[in-house]
Amino acid sequence: MLHLKRVAQKNLARAAKNKPATLRGLATAAEPYDVVVIGGGKYHGPGGYVAAIKAAQLGLRTACIEKRGALGGTCLNVGCIPSKAMLNNSHLYHQAQHDFARRGIDATVSLNLPKMLEAKTNAVVGLTKGIELLFRQNKVDYIKGSASFVSPTRLSVTPITEGADASEVEAKNIIIATGSEVAPFPGGAITIDEQQIVSSTGALDLQQVPKKMVVIGGGIIGLEMGSVWSRLGAEVTVVEFLGAIGGAGIDAEIAKSFQKILQKQGLKFKLNTKVLSAEKKDGQVFLQAEPAKGGSAETLEADVVLVAVGRRPYTDGLNIEAAGLELDNKGRVIIDDQFTTSQKHIKCIGDVTFGPMLAHKAEEEGIAAVEFIKSGHGHVNYAAIPSVVYTHPEVAWVGKTEQDLKAEGVKYKIGKFSFAANSRAKTNLDTEGFIKVITEAETDRILGAHIIGPNAGEMIAEGVLALEYGASAEDVARTCHAHPTLSEAFKEAAMAAYSKPIHM
Repeated sequence: MLHLKRVAQKNLARAAKNKPATLRGLATAAEPYDVVVIGGGKYHGPGGYVAAIKAAQLGLRTACIEKRGALGGTCLNVGCIPSKAMLNNSHLYHQAQHDFARRGIDATVSLNLPKMLEAKTNAVVGLTKGIELLFRQNKVDYIKGSASFVSPTRLSVTPITEGADASEVEAKNIIIATGSEVAPFPGGAITIDEQQIVSSTGALDLQQVPKKMVVIGGGIIGLEMGSVWSRLGAEVTVVEFLGAIGGAGIDAEIAKSFQKILQKQGLKFKLNTKVLSAEKKDGQVFLQAEPAKGGSAETLEADVVLVAVGRRPYTDGLNIEAAGLELDNKGRVIIDDQFTTSQKHIKCIGDVTFGPMLAHKAEEEGIAAVEFIKSGHGHVNYAAIPSVVYTHPEVAWVGKTEQDLKAEGVKYKIGKFSFAANSRAKTNLDTEGFIKVITEAETDRILGAHIIGPNAGEMIAEGVLALEYGASAEDVARTCHAHPTLSEAFKEAAMAAYSKPIHM
């Protein structure tokens, strides 16, 4: 009996330890948290939960307030992770249909869309539960609710549990990591219903393959989601206001090559085109569009329209005014170079403030912000943040583009190497694309790396490391790369930048 009693006591203690902070009692003015992170994250990215874990690892008493009820934000729940699951699985389906035969594999395949959507959901659930485990392991209090400033140091928390009473949390330091939300169509001419006119969230949960899909916006999200449904059988047309695809930061030469490859895969493009309005009629959506510089309008017909015109900072319900914080004209929280707002103890990271809206950028900022709180020192190198488009082939880049350097008047050299000359790519029958390394003409220092090809998202890490440590092209070229690997193409491109490649 005594043994059973001790076991019961241990189980009760363990259960109490794992209860949400809302059930254990929150920090008060007498005993405030060292750090409270708002957002784990609500609408985008892992910046908030990463900041919370890092703060706890540095010995700070930490809580993370998240109102979704699932950690990881848009990135994990309805963004990066589910989209990559759909991209990977749709690529396998497309490959089985169109590529297996030339590899000596005879197969008959059919699409089971409900099962594919289930696989996407399972990937998300597994990862969100993993973050909750990390919180418990690192002793981060996970508060499920909506946070609102009562004062610069105090937050009101409304629990997500219906009927539960609001509580208040006191903190010595607060980190805002509420991220971003889908930007509405400019002027309100198109309303997203997540059925026929969808955002990226709705595009990840379509219950049948549309016959025709129009994607408004040729940036990363539009191209990735367009690729998914094109592979699954939709006729996809991408309408882009600008004259090139890929969004901000992509090298012009890469963008042109990218468009040609996607066109070969079946995607259609209308560049320099402005969408004016959308009307749902007889089960279809009719879009009115015209040339960006003006001209005759045309009508585009679709079963589903994806609006992918960008994202905007999310501060709804935070009661920013009570904290005394300032926003710029884009709705971003204004910060200094240490992520500090107009209140010295409140920092802000990720999509809700300046810079590219990238999950990994928010992670770096989350860690740096906590390090500033703990020691007064932190570091994020914004010149070495990579971008990746997870289509096939992938597109990835870091650092300066050729057009950047021309505009800045910097003398540069270029080294390029095609995957068609790479032994691993040829063995894999996956040779489209190339690597482009841009260096400073006088010093040979790498200023930018741009890749379109297989596994570009993985290989760009070598370019990021080169920029972070100021490596020259010769430094990279004289580093031994395993054979046969795709990464040898990066070595050869670096070799081409300062001398000549061996295999081309």
